[in-house]
Amino acid sequence: MIHMIPDSENKNVLDEAWLESVCEDLRPEEWRLLEKATSWALQTMGGQILATGEPALKHAAGVVRILSLLQVDATTMVSGLIAAMPTKQEAASEKNYKNEIINQFGLEVFNLVQGSRELVKIGLVARNAGTASQEGGNSGNQQEMLRKMLLAMATDLRIVLVRLASRLQTLRWFAETKKPCPEDISIETRDVYAPLANRLGIWQIKWEMEDLSFRFLEPEVYKDIAKKLESRRVERESLVAATVNEIRDSLQEMGIKADVAGRAKHIYSIYNKMRNKKLDFDQLYDLQALRIIVDTERDCYTALSLVHAKWTPVMDEYDDYIANPKPNGYRSLHTVVMGDDGRAFEVQIRTRQMHQFAEYGMAAHWRYKEAGVKGGQVSASSLYDRQVSWMRQLLSWRKEVGITEKEEKKALEENGVGQDGLERKKAELKKTGEQLEQMKEGERHERIYVLTPQARVIELAADSTPVDFAYHLHTDLGHRCRGAKVDGQMVALNTKLKTGQTVEIIAAKSGGPSRDWLNPQLGYLASPRARAKVRLWFNAIELQKRITSGQEQVEKELQRLGKTAVNQEQLAEKLGFARADDLYVAVAKDEFSLRSIASAFVEPTTETGTEDKIQVARQTETRQTGKGGVLVVGVDSLMTQLARCCRPAPPDEIVGFVTRGRGVSIHRQDCASFAVLKHKNPERVIDVAWGNTEDAVYPVNIAVHAQDRTGLLRDVSEAFSRLKLKVVGVNTQSKRSLAHMHFTIEIQNGDQLSRALQALLEIPGVMSASRC
Repeated sequence: MIHMIPDSENKNVLDEAWLESVCEDLRPEEWRLLEKATSWALQTMGGQILATGEPALKHAAGVVRILSLLQVDATTMVSGLIAAMPTKQEAASEKNYKNEIINQFGLEVFNLVQGSRELVKIGLVARNAGTASQEGGNSGNQQEMLRKMLLAMATDLRIVLVRLASRLQTLRWFAETKKPCPEDISIETRDVYAPLANRLGIWQIKWEMEDLSFRFLEPEVYKDIAKKLESRRVERESLVAATVNEIRDSLQEMGIKADVAGRAKHIYSIYNKMRNKKLDFDQLYDLQALRIIVDTERDCYTALSLVHAKWTPVMDEYDDYIANPKPNGYRSLHTVVMGDDGRAFEVQIRTRQMHQFAEYGMAAHWRYKEAGVKGGQVSASSLYDRQVSWMRQLLSWRKEVGITEKEEKKALEENGVGQDGLERKKAELKKTGEQLEQMKEGERHERIYVLTPQARVIELAADSTPVDFAYHLHTDLGHRCRGAKVDGQMVALNTKLKTGQTVEIIAAKSGGPSRDWLNPQLGYLASPRARAKVRLWFNAIELQKRITSGQEQVEKELQRLGKTAVNQEQLAEKLGFARADDLYVAVAKDEFSLRSIASAFVEPTTETGTEDKIQVARQTETRQTGKGGVLVVGVDSLMTQLARCCRPAPPDEIVGFVTRGRGVSIHRQDCASFAVLKHKNPERVIDVAWGNTEDAVYPVNIAVHAQDRTGLLRDVSEAFSRLKLKVVGVNTQSKRSLAHMHFTIEIQNGDQLSRALQALLEIPGVMSASRC
């Protein structure tokens, strides 16, 4: 049976007939609770008008009627009734209102009402700021963020249901009274609330929201499509219901157990398909659609044969997604047939497992319906998708529980079902619901959604602070962050933000971050990305200090040599560095001896007398000439030296660069400094290779990062000692309980280096060990 939400012409208020209709499926104690809430509402809300102009009591009656058709519990209905009351502005009145609700109906109802009001407040802020799409740039992304935030703020699924019912009732009232609906409400409904209802599987609310918002936004187009439909919605639904019964009876006669459901396509969906696929109205085949769910794949094809036997198939519209699944794994049979009245309708056939995957798995209906041109290639694998999936399962579970309780008495009386069997079924349903609640709760708080002062929605990691928020907006804003306001109140920078809050950053004109922000115990940063930005800032400061220190030392050495007028960029190039800054850093880190600077001023001896042009004969033979067993192609007695910037060692791929007055500098091929030198002087590059390296040793640099502790340096030294490796240079620093150590060791080949790195990683507390 198809449950359709009544149209907006129902003018019932909180009378006896209304109460009986909404309490039809409730237990006696739930009936009494709703009756009590109704009496309270009549006394409290009588004569009050909402901001839209709708009477508060009429809105409350419509909300509860919609919720009753969703088969929610009495607590949710009471919450929807009370949430219709206009918000009081005075603090004293608000406090009295809170106490009254808790005393009359309990804390659970109050929390649901407050949750619903928070969603209303967020929607109002977003609408007043134009939904922030102008500032955010990407309107679609901001709508998605707003949907996520609304869902994240709803700590209980029932809050979302109350909010959806309230918005639908608002649209119905505008349609009923023929008053113009504000454009921002219609747009928000179409872009935020209808997709949210779609994702939760509440199809009736979704369809009606889309049709009503479309009616207000595009009245002429809406009327044109409505006229082209040969029958009204009720008639179309009746036709679908008759077809559903016919198929169900036929399958039952064939011994196939099947669930058959149908729907008539609503006007907005028709418009969307015409627009997206560029079709005329007469080209649409699925104005009516059926879905058949069976137990096995064999039953799928049997049901397909039955459908094709009863009605004439449109073969161009047949798709077998069971044999050929969609890229996202979706499987089903799709066909279009011509009915007895000459109208075409679509039929989807799938197993229960396929249906479960399509509805709750990564091929979820809303994913490929909202994906546009991407179609079925979009997968639903994010945390948000899983949360929506669990919410939909919870909604289905609650409906099943409601049906079980409703039919319990009938089953006992008519079907001879034992009480024990029903109790077991109810226990299974309860266990399923508890598991779903636990799964949802376990991942609910992994993301939060906050607002900028311009109402732009920002997604952050759980436990994020105003500092995380500032770095998310802009790195420079994060560096200059000095204070923050949350919902207009000054807060500490390590305050944990919550979904729905509005955050404003107070920034200095200049400056940088505090080192305290990197202390995990102080809780200033939750985002690894923000922490990395802070570290980069301090690394840049540290690098600049080293450059300044190294430059001072180089200049003093040049003064001692009487070479103060020398170009230091050219000097660095002669010494094998790409830039002067690299030379300064090497000097500051004691990786380069100042006394080696003097060698750059030694005049080379050349037979031709030309100093600026060094011609290297490219010959076929190679001779071993340099230090460390390096072979230089085609050159006799040419001095070689291993570059300090990359410290090559066998079996590294190496290349040579001819310097002025210091022979050939040997670099690793992946050396950044060599890349710069090659770009500046490609004619100075020369081929080199390793020769006999059995008796040679090569210095290499190793960087070790570890948790600082007593005895760490001793353990590292012992590791080198066990491998019989000579340490020729050590530089260690300790900051914030972390040790940063740089060693220069002598090795003969790459195997010794690999063993050394592996041994270092096995030391307790060592986080990384790598060559640098």
